[in-house]
Amino acid sequence: MSPRRRFLMISAVVAVVALAAVIGIQFFRGNGHRQTPAAQGEPGRVLLVPGYGGGTGALTQLATRLTAAGRAVAVVTPPGDGTGDLRAQADTLENAVRKALDEGAPSVDVVGYSAGGVVTRVWLDRHERATSTRRVVSLGSPLHGTKLAAAGSALAPGSCPTACQQLVPGNDFLDDLDDLPVPVPWLSVWTENDETVQPPDSARLDGAVNVSLQSVCPGVKVAHSQLPTDPLVQALVLLALGTDPIAVPKDCDALRGVA
Repeated sequence: MSPRRRFLMISAVVAVVALAAVIGIQFFRGNGHRQTPAAQGEPGRVLLVPGYGGGTGALTQLATRLTAAGRAVAVVTPPGDGTGDLRAQADTLENAVRKALDEGAPSVDVVGYSAGGVVTRVWLDRHERATSTRRVVSLGSPLHGTKLAAAGSALAPGSCPTACQQLVPGNDFLDDLDDLPVPVPWLSVWTENDETVQPPDSARLDGAVNVSLQSVCPGVKVAHSQLPTDPLVQALVLLALGTDPIAVPKDCDALRGVA
């Protein structure tokens, strides 16, 4: 075999090996390792992920409502003061998922409030146990950032911790989270009265069922901080975490019937 032919053959083998390595990395770190969500007829533990700052008071009220409906619920406590790297917060969610599965849960449903929805989206992208996710609900989550973070970063950068910086619209961190990496049923809910997430429809996510509360219940006034505790929003969460396909209620009376 001529030296040139040997060189071409070796180059081709190297190219094939390199391509296989790239595909393998994508398979285990990207979308390939989690083709489908968990079985929809086997609801497991509900994990509630708090927003920026890590406060759990409002989610405790939502947990009480879900528990009354017969669901096993746990509120995830973020590391530190809840303003650190959202990727580290996603690691904490992973630990909570592992604990739920180790204790016998067949799957997990995740409800992310505010930045907790971004944490959930990051977790789906980074962790293999995302295969155990049955459904996701996000409440007022700045999946495309919020102007409030942009203002904080620009006017008082020393007072804008890592999570704040990650929620500045248009940054690379958020650009990588544009759509769902996994075909998990996801309901994204927001309120047009949101004073924290601006614009409110920053909560939209390609591949999710997206709904503003006012599109179902026109004229209802619900602030960002009230999303986890409002009875109508809680009704949306309950419906989304059932076993029927996620769908938007036809009108507010239907939603009030659940609330």
